[in-house]
Amino acid sequence: MKKLKFIILSLLVALISCERDDICAESTPTTPRLLVEFYDATEPEDLKPVTRLTVYGEGLADNPTDDNTEGTLVYNANSTAVELPLLIVNSGESITTRYILEKDTNLRLDDNDNTNSDIDIIVISYETEFVYVSRACGYKSIFKNLQVTFEATDGTTWISSIEVNEAIEQVENENTVHVRILH
Repeated sequence: MKKLKFIILSLLVALISCERDDICAESTPTTPRLLVEFYDATEPEDLKPVTRLTVYGEGLADNPTDDNTEGTLVYNANSTAVELPLLIVNSGESITTRYILEKDTNLRLDDNDNTNSDIDIIVISYETEFVYVSRACGYKSIFKNLQVTFEATDGTTWISSIEVNEAIEQVENENTVHVRILH
């Protein structure tokens, strides 16, 4: 009987001492990724998939292949959207992150030397700010003063324009499209 009382008392103490803040729920929003969607340049309200898209951070992959996709976020897939992780620095500091967006990756991978993919680089500038979430979850980062531009690697671009969603003041969740790329 003493064992039963001890077990019940131990369970009761364990349940009472564990507060809700001791566990970070999976549904708790954490540091967001930048949500980018691709739209038709001639019909700007229509999503348009990028054919055979490959996306990777500058310096993280070098001409990925079927045998080596390490460092890629998307590899040789038709895609209407991509979520890009942003680098985190000290709160209030400005940083620039660069991503390679390669369209028609299959043309680079084939055996025909007369065909090639189109590569553009998007340049993302922003400031990091830390926001306290809870004792269990700690801090998350949000991104302010977002600016996105693009560069061609060979003088031509497949991206027509980039629009940053002006309705949002900062990137703090992944529920909203942050950037629209028209092509």
